[in-house]
Amino acid sequence: AGGGRVETRLSRRRLAVLAVFSCYSLVNAFQWIQYSILSNVFAVFYGVSFTQIDWLSMVYMVAYVPLILPATWLLDARGLRLTALLGSGLNALGAWLKCGSLAPQRYPVTLAAQAVCAVAQVFILGLPSRIASVWFGPTEVSTACAVAVLGNQLGTAIGFLLPPVLVPNTPDDIDLMAHNISIMFYGTAIVSTLLFFLTGVVFEEKPKYPPSHSQAVLLTKPPEDYSYKQSITNLFKNTPFVLLLISYGIMTGTFYSVSTLLNQMIVTHYEGEEVNAGRIGLTLVVAGMVGSIICGLWLDYTKTYKQTTLIVYILSFIGLLVFTFTLDLGYLVVVFVTGGVLGFFMTGYLPLGFEFAVEITYPESEGTSSGLLNASAQIFGILFTLVQGKLTTDYSPRAGNLFLCAWIFVGIILTALIKSDLRRHNVNSGIMNLDVKAVPVDSPVEPESTTLKIQSTL
Repeated sequence: AGGGRVETRLSRRRLAVLAVFSCYSLVNAFQWIQYSILSNVFAVFYGVSFTQIDWLSMVYMVAYVPLILPATWLLDARGLRLTALLGSGLNALGAWLKCGSLAPQRYPVTLAAQAVCAVAQVFILGLPSRIASVWFGPTEVSTACAVAVLGNQLGTAIGFLLPPVLVPNTPDDIDLMAHNISIMFYGTAIVSTLLFFLTGVVFEEKPKYPPSHSQAVLLTKPPEDYSYKQSITNLFKNTPFVLLLISYGIMTGTFYSVSTLLNQMIVTHYEGEEVNAGRIGLTLVVAGMVGSIICGLWLDYTKTYKQTTLIVYILSFIGLLVFTFTLDLGYLVVVFVTGGVLGFFMTGYLPLGFEFAVEITYPESEGTSSGLLNASAQIFGILFTLVQGKLTTDYSPRAGNLFLCAWIFVGIILTALIKSDLRRHNVNSGIMNLDVKAVPVDSPVEPESTTLKIQSTL
């Protein structure tokens, strides 16, 4: 800011923006997991294999990888509001299309509908760190990011809990099964449509005044100075970010794989326990939600990004080992406890990765760094789900889980090698006078919306 003092304020609208985003992110995550937790039910209903049901989850991962660069470009070029409307709108469209797949021979229809929801996810997963940075102050930015991620986790939790209750396994009565599935599909469609309209009402590009000095610095630079291609190049030249990119992909890909195959793992050792499989999934994710909030608050208080990330990574590794070797003991209560411990650390890691990336890549676009992290997670998620699924089917759930444990150990080593350079925190603290060369075009807004009141201190 050239030695000036920039007026920063917190907007009251920021809480509404965060709440609406978290809610439609929740519905999108619910739609991701609703098939997998009922894999045996939907395999019977559509008359397809378990692998084909697994693809209803993996399509989320497959769609993300080729679409993430166009989506992050759109976020930078056209702004937060349009990206949010696309995410919530496609989410509602996919939900309504699923209502047309309520017959045993319509697996292709439900796959196409799920693909639309998967595209919606591309415009959702990269937004938490952008929303937190654009709307929230330095002392609340990590907590806001954690809450934004929390919405997605809560959707997964509800996706574990609600479908087994709404759609009990009735293989001898397909008509009843179709009726129960219709309740789930139509209910999801109505809720997602309401959230689409709320997104249009609540979302704005940015607050009238920047919430932090780091945002004010970005706003003082002209849009023509920003190059999306150069930003991507800068990120891949940033060695700490590349290490985080791989380690984040390993951890989150493991979570995706475990979530997708949880029903199969539980039913293998506890036949007929589909409802409890959902409850175990719920326990895993709810514990992770608690972990996310605690980690977000801890980061805002201490700014110990690398140390916290490394510790959570190590504890996730230990948690998965314990879960693996206690899964077949025959006591569901043990699985509930070990699943909760695993979820606390593994899903608690998600906002840590987002915020750590923003810190070490500032002033690059938060949407771009988050998008690349999620792309890495999808790639690892696809590979891990396919391999773990094969090992689980051909050998046992233990074999599949040990495969994941080996990869998480690799992730620990990569995380330990990351150099912690907290650029955003240093700018907010006045420690670093950064020459900002990569400035995101947050979006076209009305002139008065971006007014900065800079009072010279000279």
